[in-house]
Formats: sequence, C-alpha cells, structure tokens
Amino acid sequence: MKQLTEQDIRTSFVNCSKGEAKRLAVPRDLVDWPWEDLDFLGWRDPGAPDRSYIVAEHAGRLVGVALRFPAQQRAFLQRSMCSLCLTTHPGNGVSLMTARRAGEAGRQSNSVGVYVCTDLACSLYVRGMKTPDPGARMEESLSVEEQIERTRTKLSAFVDKVLV
Repeated sequence: MKQLTEQDIRTSFVNCSKGEAKRLAVPRDLVDWPWEDLDFLGWRDPGAPDRSYIVAEHAGRLVGVALRFPAQQRAFLQRSMCSLCLTTHPGNGVSLMTARRAGEAGRQSNSVGVYVCTDLACSLYVRGMKTPDPGARMEESLSVEEQIERTRTKLSAFVDKVLV
C-alpha cells in the first residue's frame, strides 16, 4: 500500500458524513507505519472504544470504511478466527465489526459485518511480521503471496458489500 496522508484518509470514507470524517481520530504516527507491508490501513479510535476504521485501495480508488464493534465483549475460552487473514485469537482477539452501507442504504440503517482481528493487523499476521499467540496461525499449503492475495480478495468482497 502506498503511504497515505491525513487528507487522503479523511476524504476516502464512504459510509459516514464529511463532518464525521473530519472529526474522526487519524493515527498521528502515519510516517512510522510499515506501508509496503500493509494491504489496508486499519486502526482503532483511542477516544471511542467502539469504533475502528479501515482504509484500502479498492477498484482503483481509496475507500475508507468506519466500523463499530461491541466495546464490552465477553472473553471466551475458545478461539475465534478472523475472516480476512484466517488468524485465530483467544478471547477478544477477533471481533464482529459492522459497517453502515454507503449511500441511501446506510441512511436507512442497513449494515454489513465481518469477523476481523480486533487490532486490525491482518497484513502483518499474514506476512509473519506480527506473531499472535502460539497456535494462532495454522500452517498452510499456500505461499505467503497467495495468502496475501486471499486476504485482499476477502477485504475487497467486504468493501463491495459496504458500497452496494
């Protein structure tokens, strides 16, 4: 992914108003992110524990999606699997994040959801740059490049659902 500016990020959102996009908390350390290893920029809002954001390149343009998830989740004893990168996490490591649909559907409160790593570090897990708890990444017969492509395809399918 190419390095993004705060302005790039704010203007990319498709499922919130311009005012909401102007007020959302953008990471301050954008220069320090490992851009060449990211398939999407994902972060949690430090001021709103129930909000997260994803910005990705989609169909030749930058698309930002505002997400919500339960701030108070129960810590389960079993593991859950991320729908994007297929990493498993114990407890609250995977969350159901929901996004309002773009346009009229979103104004009518229609939304879509995806189970995703709560820390939104899917790109780093797939590349082995961030290590989840032991046993959380299953050994796959796919190459890392094929796993990256699968993650991008799954994210693209989710963004398509938001845009429809």
